[in-house]
Amino acid sequence: MDNVEVRTSLPEIFDEFGEARRQGFLTVKEIKETGKPIVGVYCTFMPEELVLAGGAIQISLCSTSDETIPDAEEDLPRNLCPLIKSSYGFGKTDKCPYFYFSDLVVGETTCDGKKKMYEYMEEFKDTYLMQLPHMRNTEESKKMWYSELIRFKEKLEDFLRVEITDEKIREAIVLKNRERQAKKDFYQLGQLNPPALTGQEIFKVMYGSQYKFDKEEVIQMLAETTAKVKERYEAGERLEQKPRILVTGSPMGGVTEKVIRAIEENGGIVVAYENCTVAKAVERLVDETEADVYQALTDKYINIGCACMTNNQPRKELLSQMVDEYQVDGVIDMVLQNCIPFSVESLKIKRFLNEEKHIPYMYLETDYSTSDIEQINTRVTAFIEMLEEDAVCTQSV
Repeated sequence: MDNVEVRTSLPEIFDEFGEARRQGFLTVKEIKETGKPIVGVYCTFMPEELVLAGGAIQISLCSTSDETIPDAEEDLPRNLCPLIKSSYGFGKTDKCPYFYFSDLVVGETTCDGKKKMYEYMEEFKDTYLMQLPHMRNTEESKKMWYSELIRFKEKLEDFLRVEITDEKIREAIVLKNRERQAKKDFYQLGQLNPPALTGQEIFKVMYGSQYKFDKEEVIQMLAETTAKVKERYEAGERLEQKPRILVTGSPMGGVTEKVIRAIEENGGIVVAYENCTVAKAVERLVDETEADVYQALTDKYINIGCACMTNNQPRKELLSQMVDEYQVDGVIDMVLQNCIPFSVESLKIKRFLNEEKHIPYMYLETDYSTSDIEQINTRVTAFIEMLEEDAVCTQSV
């Protein structure tokens, strides 16, 4: 490539996001000491706008390490999704400062395992459960979720002893949309070809941004980071061309980042993440022109394309969009062991990608251990080699 300086090291501009991730425990302790209420959640279906309108801070709770799984297995079955066991274990042992400092934990009925786990969790923590509809494309489901949002608002008003007005919710919608747009502007840098960022860098920023709790600060940092990356890219700092991978499937973070490393250490580059941590919950904004704020929130959150819902057309629509926009060569579907919704839905996703998008697909099941790293490396290497062979064949035709 003419006039292109190939990047070989991690830019310093991402360091602050990694530091936020490491220092998040101290930050939330400082927030707690100011008297600010803290609401802990596990899922992107949780409407943060209502928490913000109530004057509280919403934080994501620990659920991506095997550290407390043995403690969880004293109460829960061993053949349960590791995310559920990790969530419960950290709560039970108080080894998650976010859980410890949360005044209220809000759960959701995304799957049967989590739903039953929350029954045990409420024995040692103030816990509130939101009833998520099983279907999204019926009027009954929309009405149910609408009423759940109002019920949650009333719970927050009672628990926090505040009044949550429509105007406060509208202000929170605007703020949260600004944050979503800043995140989109950043992760859409993955559309650049040749690449500007590695998948590890994209994930580091997106995951780390969860641990900075000042929305205005997050928005500003994301905007500055995006501008700096674009500036360097236009100056010629780019990564070498490699097979471009989109990651979909179960939530990622912590131990499961081993999948990202396996892709990028074996000849590929992750340019897009459809899953919860990056695009799934961010891509669609809340309609600020809708007069009924609860209707606006209903339309936004019920259309998050999670496998716990049926019909899951929004997931296929987002995958289709991202495959095109990010010029994807292959898709890896990372599914946690015993995650029934995503494992069962994988056949539909494979058929959709192979038959409609004509994109190679690989199903990759894993857990929170490190024992399968070599197996993952072997499978990922073979998948990437296949993509490279396909590219050579296409060029020679």
